[in-house]
Amino acid sequence: MKTLIIITHPTISESTMNKRWIEELLKFPEQYTVHQLYDAYPDENIDVQAEQRLVEQYDKIIFQFPYYWFNIPSLLKKWFDQVLTHGWAYGSKSGYRMKGKKIALAISLGVEEEELSTAGKYKYPLNELTRPFELSFEYVKADYQPAFAFYGLEFNVSDSHIELGVRSYMKFLTGF
Repeated sequence: MKTLIIITHPTISESTMNKRWIEELLKFPEQYTVHQLYDAYPDENIDVQAEQRLVEQYDKIIFQFPYYWFNIPSLLKKWFDQVLTHGWAYGSKSGYRMKGKKIALAISLGVEEEELSTAGKYKYPLNELTRPFELSFEYVKADYQPAFAFYGLEFNVSDSHIELGVRSYMKFLTGF
Protein backbone atom coordinates (compact mmCIF):
# COMPACT_ATOMS: atom_id res chain seq x y z
CA MET A 1 0.00 0.00 0.00
CA LYS A 2 1.16 3.52 -0.82
CA THR A 3 2.17 6.00 1.84
CA LEU A 4 0.60 9.46 1.96
CA ILE A 5 3.21 12.17 2.53
CA ILE A 6 1.58 15.41 3.70
CA ILE A 7 4.13 18.15 3.18
CA THR A 8 3.79 21.55 4.80
CA HIS A 9 6.50 24.03 3.92
CA PRO A 10 5.52 27.70 3.50
CA THR A 11 8.51 28.56 1.31
CA ILE A 12 9.28 25.31 -0.49
CA SER A 13 11.01 27.11 -3.37
CA GLU A 14 13.63 28.36 -0.90
CA SER A 15 14.00 25.02 0.84
CA THR A 16 17.04 22.85 0.49
CA MET A 17 16.10 19.64 2.29
CA ASN A 18 12.32 19.46 1.94
CA LYS A 19 12.45 20.39 -1.74
CA ARG A 20 15.06 17.69 -2.36
CA TRP A 21 13.00 15.14 -0.38
CA ILE A 22 10.01 15.91 -2.62
CA GLU A 23 12.10 15.46 -5.75
CA GLU A 24 13.15 12.03 -4.53
CA LEU A 25 9.64 10.99 -3.43
CA LEU A 26 8.23 11.91 -6.84
CA LYS A 27 10.52 9.30 -8.43
CA PHE A 28 8.40 6.61 -6.75
CA PRO A 29 4.73 7.39 -7.53
CA GLU A 30 3.79 3.76 -7.00
CA GLN A 31 4.96 3.99 -3.39
CA TYR A 32 4.24 7.58 -2.30
CA THR A 33 1.47 10.10 -2.76
CA VAL A 34 2.90 13.58 -2.24
CA HIS A 35 0.34 16.11 -0.99
CA GLN A 36 1.67 19.64 -0.49
CA LEU A 37 -0.67 21.67 1.69
CA TYR A 38 0.61 25.11 0.65
CA ASP A 39 0.14 24.16 -3.03
CA ALA A 40 -3.32 22.73 -2.39
CA TYR A 41 -4.42 25.66 -0.21
CA PRO A 42 -2.49 28.83 -1.06
CA ASP A 43 -5.32 30.81 0.52
CA GLU A 44 -5.15 28.48 3.57
CA ASN A 45 -8.86 27.61 3.21
CA ILE A 46 -8.73 23.88 3.81
CA ASP A 47 -11.32 21.62 2.19
CA VAL A 48 -11.88 19.52 5.30
CA GLN A 49 -14.01 16.82 3.67
CA ALA A 50 -11.53 16.38 0.80
CA GLU A 51 -8.68 16.05 3.29
CA GLN A 52 -10.61 13.52 5.36
CA ARG A 53 -11.42 11.46 2.25
CA LEU A 54 -7.74 11.56 1.26
CA VAL A 55 -6.56 10.40 4.68
CA GLU A 56 -9.12 7.58 4.71
CA GLN A 57 -7.49 6.08 1.61
CA TYR A 58 -4.14 5.41 3.34
CA ASP A 59 -2.94 3.20 6.16
CA LYS A 60 0.44 4.94 6.38
CA ILE A 61 0.84 8.71 6.64
CA ILE A 62 3.94 10.87 7.04
CA PHE A 63 3.73 14.55 8.02
CA GLN A 64 6.81 16.23 6.52
CA PHE A 65 7.76 19.76 7.54
CA PRO A 66 10.57 22.06 8.69
CA TYR A 67 10.74 22.56 12.43
CA TYR A 68 11.40 26.18 13.29
CA TRP A 69 10.69 28.34 16.27
CA PHE A 70 10.24 25.01 18.03
CA ASN A 71 6.99 24.41 16.24
CA ILE A 72 5.29 23.40 13.01
CA PRO A 73 4.18 25.56 10.08
CA SER A 74 0.91 27.32 10.85
CA LEU A 75 -0.99 25.65 8.01
CA LEU A 76 -0.22 22.21 9.44
CA LYS A 77 -1.56 23.27 12.84
CA LYS A 78 -4.67 24.59 11.10
CA TRP A 79 -4.95 21.28 9.21
CA PHE A 80 -4.84 19.30 12.48
CA ASP A 81 -7.43 21.61 14.08
CA GLN A 82 -9.84 21.45 11.16
CA VAL A 83 -9.39 17.95 9.74
CA LEU A 84 -9.11 15.89 12.93
CA THR A 85 -12.66 16.65 14.01
CA HIS A 86 -14.99 15.19 16.60
CA GLY A 87 -17.09 12.50 14.99
CA TRP A 88 -14.46 11.80 12.35
CA ALA A 89 -11.11 11.43 14.12
CA TYR A 90 -12.41 10.80 17.64
CA GLY A 91 -15.32 10.90 20.02
CA SER A 92 -18.26 9.04 18.55
CA LYS A 93 -19.34 5.68 17.27
CA SER A 94 -18.53 6.76 13.72
CA GLY A 95 -15.30 8.49 14.73
CA TYR A 96 -11.80 7.14 15.01
CA ARG A 97 -11.16 7.10 11.26
CA MET A 98 -7.45 7.43 12.11
CA LYS A 99 -7.58 4.26 14.19
CA GLY A 100 -4.69 1.95 13.45
CA LYS A 101 -3.17 4.18 10.78
CA LYS A 102 0.61 4.20 10.99
CA ILE A 103 1.67 7.84 11.48
CA ALA A 104 5.11 9.46 11.67
CA LEU A 105 6.75 12.85 11.33
CA ALA A 106 9.60 13.70 8.96
CA ILE A 107 11.27 16.84 10.22
CA SER A 108 14.07 19.01 8.92
CA LEU A 109 15.89 21.12 11.51
CA GLY A 110 18.43 23.89 11.32
CA VAL A 111 20.04 23.02 14.65
CA GLU A 112 22.47 20.21 15.26
CA GLU A 113 21.18 17.13 17.06
CA GLU A 114 23.45 17.74 20.06
CA GLU A 115 21.77 21.11 20.63
CA LEU A 116 18.48 19.29 21.25
CA SER A 117 19.56 17.20 24.21
CA THR A 118 19.32 17.57 27.95
CA ALA A 119 22.97 18.63 27.91
CA GLY A 120 22.64 20.76 24.79
CA LYS A 121 21.98 24.41 24.12
CA TYR A 122 18.18 24.03 24.17
CA LYS A 123 17.95 21.38 26.92
CA TYR A 124 15.12 19.37 25.34
CA PRO A 125 15.50 16.40 23.01
CA LEU A 126 13.29 16.27 19.93
CA ASN A 127 11.16 13.43 21.30
CA GLU A 128 10.09 15.74 24.14
CA LEU A 129 9.38 18.61 21.74
CA THR A 130 7.22 16.36 19.57
CA ARG A 131 5.34 14.79 22.50
CA PRO A 132 2.12 16.71 21.66
CA PHE A 133 1.99 14.84 18.33
CA GLU A 134 2.40 11.53 20.10
CA LEU A 135 -0.42 12.39 22.50
CA SER A 136 -2.68 13.69 19.72
CA PHE A 137 -2.27 10.60 17.59
CA GLU A 138 -2.68 8.37 20.62
CA TYR A 139 -5.96 10.21 21.32
CA VAL A 140 -7.30 9.38 17.84
CA LYS A 141 -6.05 5.80 18.20
CA ALA A 142 -3.47 6.02 15.42
CA ASP A 143 -0.26 4.03 15.54
CA TYR A 144 2.27 6.82 16.13
CA GLN A 145 5.87 5.95 15.25
CA PRO A 146 9.08 7.71 16.28
CA ALA A 147 9.87 10.75 14.17
CA PHE A 148 12.49 10.93 11.48
CA ALA A 149 14.65 14.01 11.85
CA PHE A 150 17.49 15.45 9.82
CA TYR A 151 19.57 18.09 11.56
CA GLY A 152 22.12 20.79 10.87
CA LEU A 153 20.52 22.54 7.92
CA GLU A 154 21.04 26.06 9.20
CA PHE A 155 24.75 26.03 8.48
CA ASN A 156 25.36 22.94 6.37
CA VAL A 157 23.57 22.90 3.04
CA SER A 158 26.40 21.23 1.17
CA ASP A 159 25.42 18.80 -1.56
CA SER A 160 26.88 15.91 0.44
CA HIS A 161 24.88 16.81 3.57
CA ILE A 162 21.66 17.19 1.55
CA GLU A 163 22.20 13.86 -0.19
CA LEU A 164 22.88 12.22 3.18
CA GLY A 165 19.50 13.58 4.25
CA VAL A 166 17.83 12.12 1.17
CA ARG A 167 19.39 8.68 1.68
CA SER A 168 18.49 8.72 5.38
CA TYR A 169 14.88 9.74 4.71
CA MET A 170 14.38 7.12 2.00
CA LYS A 171 15.86 4.44 4.27
CA PHE A 172 13.44 5.55 7.02
CA LEU A 173 10.51 5.31 4.61
CA THR A 174 11.56 1.85 3.46
CA GLY A 175 11.32 0.64 7.07
CA PHE A 176 8.08 2.51 7.72
